[in-house]
Amino acid sequence: MITVSFILASFVRPEMIGVNPQSMLWLLPLVAAISIVYKTTKIPAIKFTTFLKEVVILFSSIVIFMIITAGVLYTMAWLLTE
Repeated sequence: MITVSFILASFVRPEMIGVNPQSMLWLLPLVAAISIVYKTTKIPAIKFTTFLKEVVILFSSIVIFMIITAGVLYTMAWLLTE
């Protein structure tokens, strides 16, 4: 019972993740999980090579879009504060 109390007590406050570029690497496992689950539900017949190719394409497109969006937002913030 005391172990359960310690486990529940660990969920009292959220985990603090910084806003530096290294902390953005925490997004990669999340993007990988989203890509795998999404393609698992959308592909009618799962063959390993096709599935892997589709997951890699989706993962790459999400990451590239996030990088482009971050660059645009950074540029806009830089232009507005100068």
